[in-house]
Amino acid sequence: MVIAVDGPAASGKGTIARAVAERFGLPHMDTGLLYRAVALNLLQMGSELDSEFAATRACDISQIDFADPELKSETVGGIASRISVYPSVRAALLERQRGFAGQPGGGVLDGRDVGTVIAPDAEVKLFVTATAEVRAERRLAELQQRGMNAHYEDVLADIRARDERDEGRAAAPLRRAEDAHLLDTSEMSVDEAVAEAVRLVEGILKRG
Repeated sequence: MVIAVDGPAASGKGTIARAVAERFGLPHMDTGLLYRAVALNLLQMGSELDSEFAATRACDISQIDFADPELKSETVGGIASRISVYPSVRAALLERQRGFAGQPGGGVLDGRDVGTVIAPDAEVKLFVTATAEVRAERRLAELQQRGMNAHYEDVLADIRARDERDEGRAAAPLRRAEDAHLLDTSEMSVDEAVAEAVRLVEGILKRG
């Protein structure tokens, strides 16, 4: 069984995907982490950050430690958002993501184009979203918990910029698959959002 969980930045899709994977005993892949790994590799190589050629070369992420906390930094996240618009970068990571989705038993993947490009035949598709303002508040709280000095207006501007890049890129833009179930978490707590996601998945599986 393959479960695709898509949505914009800070919508809660990662938390939901991990919880759903645990609930149904499936492996989980955060596809966005692959782009962050490429971004970190690019930084460590000292390459030009706005070069598609350099970003594509950085797609060999075999030496990246996925437990490195730097992968979760805002700097790496910002670079990952920028390089994700490059078709050659997306193509380089596509096979790895499809391989994960195609493994025996399936899995849960979260990202921006799982249900539309990576696993269009997934048995279950969720599109998790929330207003930009709510997502900015969540991201701000996350940054402050890490002891980082951040301002709401700056975080909101970054969220909106990421949305624009994700939705406007030529290669695999962020969009809700026609058969994806919408889950708006704007007014939900984490527990409520996870419970609703599990309810949706169970309902879809029962309908067969």
